[in-house]
Amino acid sequence: MSNKQWMKGGVAVVLATSVLLAGCSSNEGNNTANQPKTENTNAGTEGANNGAASEASTQDTLIVARGGDSSALDPSIVTDGESFKATQQIFDTLLDYKEGTTEVEGALAESWENSPDGLTYTFKLRQGVKFHDGTDFNADAVVFNFNRWLDPKSPFKFEGDSFDYFDSMFGPDGSRVIKEVKAVDATTVQFTLNKPQAPFLQNLAMPAFAIGSPKAIEEKKEKFKSEPVGTGPFVFKEWKRNESITVEKNPTFWQEGLPKLNRVIITVIPDNSARFTALQNGEIDMMEGVNPDDLSKLEGDTNLQKIERASFNVGYLGFNLKKAPFDNVKVRVALNHAVNKEGIINAFYGGLAEPAKNPMPPSTLGYNDDVQDYPYDLEKAKQLLADAGYPNGLPDPLTFYAMPVARPYMPDGKKVAEAIQADFEKIGVKTNIVSPEWATYLDDTQKGDKDDLYMLGWQGDNGDPDNFLYALLDKDSIGSNNYSFYSNDEVHKLLVAGQSETDPAKREELYKQAQVLIKADAPWVPLVHSTPLLAGKANLDGYIPSPTGSEAYDTISFK
Repeated sequence: MSNKQWMKGGVAVVLATSVLLAGCSSNEGNNTANQPKTENTNAGTEGANNGAASEASTQDTLIVARGGDSSALDPSIVTDGESFKATQQIFDTLLDYKEGTTEVEGALAESWENSPDGLTYTFKLRQGVKFHDGTDFNADAVVFNFNRWLDPKSPFKFEGDSFDYFDSMFGPDGSRVIKEVKAVDATTVQFTLNKPQAPFLQNLAMPAFAIGSPKAIEEKKEKFKSEPVGTGPFVFKEWKRNESITVEKNPTFWQEGLPKLNRVIITVIPDNSARFTALQNGEIDMMEGVNPDDLSKLEGDTNLQKIERASFNVGYLGFNLKKAPFDNVKVRVALNHAVNKEGIINAFYGGLAEPAKNPMPPSTLGYNDDVQDYPYDLEKAKQLLADAGYPNGLPDPLTFYAMPVARPYMPDGKKVAEAIQADFEKIGVKTNIVSPEWATYLDDTQKGDKDDLYMLGWQGDNGDPDNFLYALLDKDSIGSNNYSFYSNDEVHKLLVAGQSETDPAKREELYKQAQVLIKADAPWVPLVHSTPLLAGKANLDGYIPSPTGSEAYDTISFK
């Protein structure tokens, strides 16, 4: 075999699951609050989605409901899954994950070549692809996007924007993995790296690195974050804040036969039960965040189908290490002992979760099962607080940020927070729960000026441990996804070494060592690894849930 080899896919990872869903009926009912005014549209006979239409009629609109709105529609400046649920309909990346897996395959790049030293990657681009504004996708467009993210002084980094995912995955300014991106010709792009990065190809497939129209970014400027232009299967149509995002079929999409639908409406219904009622009534076609309490109803309704997303996440309680008393490790360990994870799972997850002890799920390369969790022990927690100088508990109430939206790893953040609050009170730790709207929540916790402790989670993006440990807990990620402001130089050395190590056995050992140190430092209380539960109408067909938490809806149709 030669030193260089052209590839059409072939980055194998640990997680691979694919589910194809099919059914035969649906039902209808009354409208609920926060619903879009647009009804399902059918080609042919009116009312095809209620099961009474002729065989020639086809439902051509999908209405998906979720718990919160997107924070922005420029994928490069967001970190939340609610935003990616929308942007993945509009944009494409150079590489993508095979359906239902985290195995890399070509997308806007058809093939690639990498050098033996791991420092050069050359991509052959798909020809004939157009952005939604009619301009050409080519090598210059790829270079424009990456230079926008690479240059901290880029004129296209607009006020208030930060490229957090780029900094987390490819290092902040001053220690970038990517040295240069250049156009060899119109259909060839070459990446030169400062150092090898084992998950480089998997990182490129992440939705944050989708390619936007340079013309649109140049002309729209700040408006691009609410008026996105990509090359994806659907074209952005309308965003009604905190209500719905509408996208329509891209008639020139490069993948033949897709998308199968003419329109997708991604709507917001904050309450899980109200969302499920809307599904039962036929007002929506699919929903995220099914309450465990509604599982028996779902399984007993022949008009509906249960959809399970592969468990590849962690939900956690984070401490703000910028503030006292969380600069004291004994306080952090004490509160770890005061969280009843089994009780939380039994009360709010319906058995669809397992207790977490590490910051990444067990299916990930390098997971350290030898790490011992801090058991639920209120007396031990009181003793540790006393050892830390707080024999009567903490003197002042803590500001506790509780998630305002349902996420795959946290079906009801406020209720979970209330359960934790009650246990904390037993050891003399009082908290005030606050739960601002989602965009404000993310902004506040990232800055760390208002919260003392907070709840968040992470759905793995690419199947690699680097995407959990480096992205969430390395000192390089402070200011992006490291909301706890945790910094440990030894952990940093291990994680940076893990990025460039290509031997899987050696990488595994590096990540195992890092987890031991992180556990001792206790910047979080890892809570759960959940099996996210979705639901759809029984006639929903062709939906393949991704373990990463979001996917394009281009393969969905209705029987």
